[in-house]
Amino acid sequence: MGVEDRIERARELYENAVFAGDGGALAAAERTLDAVEADLALARGRVLHARFLEEEVEDPRELGLFERAAELYRALGDVRGEGEALFWVGCLHQVIRADNNTAAPAFARARELATEAGDKMTLSYVLRHLAFTEQAAGRLDQARQWMEESTRLRREIGFLPGVAANLVGLGYLAADAGCPDQALALVDEATAVAESAGAHGVLRWAEEARTDLQPA
Repeated sequence: MGVEDRIERARELYENAVFAGDGGALAAAERTLDAVEADLALARGRVLHARFLEEEVEDPRELGLFERAAELYRALGDVRGEGEALFWVGCLHQVIRADNNTAAPAFARARELATEAGDKMTLSYVLRHLAFTEQAAGRLDQARQWMEESTRLRREIGFLPGVAANLVGLGYLAADAGCPDQALALVDEATAVAESAGAHGVLRWAEEARTDLQPA
């Protein structure tokens, strides 16, 4: 049910409570509006995160939005929503605050919930960022495994911009492992996939990677 449908449903429940004397309708209306609030908090938090990626300045509202979304989804029993919100909690700590230790429990729980819900998109994001954690710790084999599994899921669901982004990540991992030719081949593949998907932002990442990974 989309946001507009939920708001319309809340209106109908209000009318049932006021005009039809249905006392139980009020609790249902509140739960429906809690779902709207959770969806809005998650969406607004993602927008603030995208703004950080452009401006590199943390908005103090972002973490609270993701935490509120996770809280509401948990209360509603929405496993998929809670998993997605917790991923973004972890992403904020990892990407914005460079704090993998604080991100770890959020990622771990997000992985559990996304797996339970069959949410392959969120799971692909979690695995990608777990790969970054492993890479930062120097555990390159595990990092590659997580990134490859994330890429497999993204191919399966047809998320081509995400596939291209992961191929860039695999390129850096190959370079860290001492395989420069493989690294550049992965960046070439990332470029081709990004071009086919119209993912111009990922194309910029691929070009930056190509410059970074060229032999001195």
